[in-house]
Order: sequence, then structure tokens, then C-alpha cells
Amino acid sequence: MNLLAGISVVEVSSFVAAPLCGMTLSQLGAQVIRVDPIGGASDVQRWPLSAEGTSIYWTGLNKGKRSVTIDLRSPEGQDLVRRLIVEGDGIVVTNAVLPWLNYDALAAKRSDAIHVQLLGRGDGSTGVDYTVNAAVGYPLVTGPANHSGPINHVLPAWDVSCGLYAALAVVSAVRRRDQSGMGARITLALEDVALATAGNLGLLTEPQVNGTQRERLGNAIYGQYGQDFTSRDGVAFMVVLLTGRHFRDLVDVTGAGTAVAALAEALGVDFNTEGDRYRYRDVLSGLLATWFADRTAAEITAALSDTTVLFERYRTFAEVVEDPKVKANPVFSRLYQPGVGDYLAPALPIAFDGIHPTSGPAPTLGQDTADVLVEGLGLTRADIERLTSAKTIAC
Repeated sequence: MNLLAGISVVEVSSFVAAPLCGMTLSQLGAQVIRVDPIGGASDVQRWPLSAEGTSIYWTGLNKGKRSVTIDLRSPEGQDLVRRLIVEGDGIVVTNAVLPWLNYDALAAKRSDAIHVQLLGRGDGSTGVDYTVNAAVGYPLVTGPANHSGPINHVLPAWDVSCGLYAALAVVSAVRRRDQSGMGARITLALEDVALATAGNLGLLTEPQVNGTQRERLGNAIYGQYGQDFTSRDGVAFMVVLLTGRHFRDLVDVTGAGTAVAALAEALGVDFNTEGDRYRYRDVLSGLLATWFADRTAAEITAALSDTTVLFERYRTFAEVVEDPKVKANPVFSRLYQPGVGDYLAPALPIAFDGIHPTSGPAPTLGQDTADVLVEGLGLTRADIERLTSAKTIAC
């Protein structure tokens, strides 16, 4: 499926956000040319590595792209990169702050250039996912309720969100250019993504209007009833009750109706309301925990599957890849990645008319350098030999 067929994007990037933007555009059908310095950017050997020493991380975020390696410090190399952009579709996505690659340098050569600059912070200072996360406040509400220090989450949430926002920005800018002929100078800061998300979800609004600070809840869910329980055979489950029916079904299946009714009467509360379920979550969990502890994981799964209760057992990544949610999921298909092997790789999670756009394997570093320069810039094979000998490019 080539929804963005005919669009060429140059990506000068490393790590997560910008490569994810480029890969998303590639899965939608754009031709994405990733430009790296000779020898690769700082993420070329990022863990985990395959048995052959290939970065599983790097190949995972660069599927379907073309790879070009150029000496980005040399004037001739810089000119080649600018030409790839200007003589292509005039679109570049980068997280590298390079004066020779800024918007003004490109707009001087092509007025409708689309330049997407990813930054750490809006003021131009550096920041990465885990430092931005620390500055926004999430680590101080993550983890056990009785824990006093910060706890980082493992998911690079701001990198991922930033990459997807960047892809949206490219598509929006291309649409505007198609309508008006205008280019675009787009900046997107990782910290602003995190701050906007915290604001949109109320975490920054709450202290402003209520004067309250979000508390640390462990595995509970703020404002709703959610709790983890452990089975007799040591399997952990997450249980979520968003509605009164969810709650009543859990009470019925666990046989806790009499105890819960007595508790509600003693406290003068109505557990059919989410507020009361949240306020008295600890005592409710104490009543329910015994039912889980007396049963095996299989018994719990069978019992809850016949109800509306929202639940899932906690799984390791190794368990997940053996689960039908991967093996039988149309998002995944087998991919042979040189240097890594054969594995189930995800396509774009979005389905268009029932089809998930996919892409081929990631290139090896620099494998497309000669072809891209010949096809895109009209260089001759003699030019390629000269540039290679001068170490301006690597093929």
C-alpha cells in the first residue's frame, strides 16, 4: 500500500524519535533516505545486538529505508545532502542541529522546502527522553505508594510520541504545500511533547486549579478502580473496573457480595460510583485478593472471561511473542533481516481497508549510497569513485 507514493523524505537522524518518524512515513509508502555519517551515527551499535553483532534496535527503527553514508563534516558532503533534499521533494526530518542544514539554508535554494527539526527542549538546549521525563514529573508519581524516590518508566514514551507527531507534521505540511505552494519551518521539542501530554491529561492542570498534587499509586489507577492480584500459582493479573457493571460482575464472580455490601453500609458509600471505588480501593482489594490467591491462573482466566471485567495477566516479552496477539495478528509478518535473522516484525498498526502497510528489512549501513546519488543527483560512476576515494562518501 503506497499512500504516500511519490514523496521522498531525507532523514538525518539518530536514536528514536526522528527514525520512527521516517519509518512511519516509509510504511505509508514514502521513499525515505536515511543519511548517516561514515561509520554510522551514535545509535548504529545500540543494544540489543544479534549474535552476529548487528543492532536489533537500529534495524527495528529503519525498516524499509534507503541508507546513505556521507562525510557530514566536509563541505562537499554537506552539499550532497542539501542537493538530495532540494533536488528531491524538499523534505527533511532531522534531530541534528546543523547550521548548514537549517531551514534558511534550504529555503534559499528551494522556497517550498519542508524542514522538520526535532529538539530536546524548546529553547534549543539538549534533552533526551529520560531527562525530559524527570523534568516533567512522571517519575515522582510512578512506582509503589510507599516509595520515596523517583522511578523512571522503561518505555521511551516521549520519543515515541514525538516521532509520531513529527510524521503527522510532515503529512500536514505536504498537504498544505500541495494546496498553497508554501513550504514549512517545523520545530518539535521532546520536552514540549511531554509537557503538552501532561497538560492534556490534567496532571499540570490539577495543581493549578485544585492546589493538589497527584499521589503515587503503585499499580492502582488514578480516579478508577484498578489493581494487580496474584494467583495461587504465582501469576500476576491486572484488573480494571471502569463501570458499575464491571464492579458488580467482579463482586459476583468472587462471591464477595455480602462482604462488599456490609462494607458499603458501614462506610456510607456507593461502590457503583467510580469515586467511591477509588477512595476505598485498598479495602476493596483486601476483600478480593483472597479469591485470586485461592485459584490458579487458568481458573482465574476462565472465570473472568465469562464476565465484563477488564483483566489481563502480566507477561514477559518472551511470552508475548508466543501469544496469538503476535503470532495470529495481521500486524505481524515474517521478515528476514540480514545480520539479525528471521522474525515476526510489525507493520504499521493502522489498517487501511483492512490492510496494515508494511515495509521491507532495514538496509545495511550505506548500502544505497551510490544508487541514491546516481538516481537522485545524476552523478556518474566516475563521480562515485572520486567521492569514495576522497572519503566524502562510503558505499
